[in-house]
Amino acid sequence: MKNNILIVDDIHPIFIERAEELGYTCSYQPTITKQQALELLPAYEGLLIRSKFQVDQAVLDLATSLRFICRAGAGMDNIDEAYAISKNIHLINAPEGNSDAVGEHAIGMLLSLMNNFNRADAEVRGGQWQREANRGCELKGKTVGIVGYGHMGRSFARKLSGFEVNVIAYDKYKTGFSDQYAREVSMEEIVKQSDVLSIHVPLTKETNGLISDEYLFHLRKPIFFINTSRGKVAQVQAVLNAIKQGKILGAALDVLEVEKFPALGEQAWYEELKQSGKVLLTPHVAGWTFESYRKISEVMADKLADYSRNKA
Repeated sequence: MKNNILIVDDIHPIFIERAEELGYTCSYQPTITKQQALELLPAYEGLLIRSKFQVDQAVLDLATSLRFICRAGAGMDNIDEAYAISKNIHLINAPEGNSDAVGEHAIGMLLSLMNNFNRADAEVRGGQWQREANRGCELKGKTVGIVGYGHMGRSFARKLSGFEVNVIAYDKYKTGFSDQYAREVSMEEIVKQSDVLSIHVPLTKETNGLISDEYLFHLRKPIFFINTSRGKVAQVQAVLNAIKQGKILGAALDVLEVEKFPALGEQAWYEELKQSGKVLLTPHVAGWTFESYRKISEVMADKLADYSRNKA
């Protein structure tokens, strides 16, 4: 039963085509339940997922034939990476596939936020013509702080390069990464200098709840805040508190601590979030474009080819 892959989420067919060219047999079951997948998994060498379920120690112990996991996207927070590696399971993800999508989405949200596009559109449709109330802010001359300078952070910085802004970046796990798009700084400088703060970190034990009341307390000037990373990185109530305090001028949130209904509507902070005119929301789609749908599968197929050559 070697060289077979169980695919439990929707993917672009180019991955299956490329995998079969490499000699793999793909079982494409995007509507499968977790329980059904667990029953099948012991017979498979490869597993391809998006965000369908957590691949924890129990799942990995059950998957006795598993040799690699493909994650169709960037984040690996739904896989117990350390345990998988300890079992010699190779991990493949594809941040290169949707970094352009995330960068463009963050730019779009920021421009909309700074220029009141949503509010102005609603007012005109409602018969109101309020120019002064919808006067916007220009990006030119602002300092944009980026926390996390991997594929997503760098893509955002690259997209900003035509706006004549000062881009600074902090990454706990990298040094010497200054380039033509951003200058490496400390976290202290990020909170001191930023007019715009954009988060591009993976969800880990260290980043869970990173953007908190305490973190936002240290901001030296009012900011526009963007989160396109993972919802649990930024505490929603802390963001709302900072808006009330004038520390955040506007927040663009593609991700939330709790996502999807009905669970989202049951959160204590949801009503305040919904009513806030200073928050722009999208449903975790920053990295999910028609183009990235294909590119993610192409990147995974390329990396699967590398893995196959190396194991041969």
